[in-house]
Amino acid sequence: MPVDPTKIATWANLVTVARMFIAPVMFIVIPDDAKGSWIALLAWFLLCVSDGIDGYLARRHGVTNFGTFVDPLADKLLVLLAMMTLIDVGQFWWLPVAIIFTRELAMSLYRVFWGSKGVNVPASKLAKIKTTTQQFAVAFAIAPLTAADATWTWLILLWTSVVLTVYSFGQYMWKAHTAKLPDHVTTAGDRADV
Repeated sequence: MPVDPTKIATWANLVTVARMFIAPVMFIVIPDDAKGSWIALLAWFLLCVSDGIDGYLARRHGVTNFGTFVDPLADKLLVLLAMMTLIDVGQFWWLPVAIIFTRELAMSLYRVFWGSKGVNVPASKLAKIKTTTQQFAVAFAIAPLTAADATWTWLILLWTSVVLTVYSFGQYMWKAHTAKLPDHVTTAGDRADV
């Protein structure tokens, strides 16, 4: 039986909110040097896999308006906390992270704007690919085998994610500009992939 789209207390939403509360653990487990850490990589892997779990639960039991808003926010929080920690330890350069942060903030405000009008803005397919690329950039930057000895892996992934970040935001804005309601937007209560 599908869940009521206005419901907040669902298993999928519980996993999503838990991810948001557990995300700051990355501040603790990412080492201060550029050698990487198996513990940090395992923590990152578990946090990223939990995104698939809440998505699976949402598709199985039904998507909620709260989940449609909070799931992308949890992804942003997770990635940005890890990236800011990597800036702090000298692994990432601030510029690509600043570009990603600016886009994510603007996209969150965009969702709040539409949400105030009773409209959901689920993540597009390109935005999901962008998030995955960001997650892999962090993973390769904290993996002991690539953190210091194969920096090209995470540098390529980081800059690829910057390109996808900017491009996917441009898609959202173009669709918002050319249509009364963008086709990636669903009215409250409609089902959408989380």
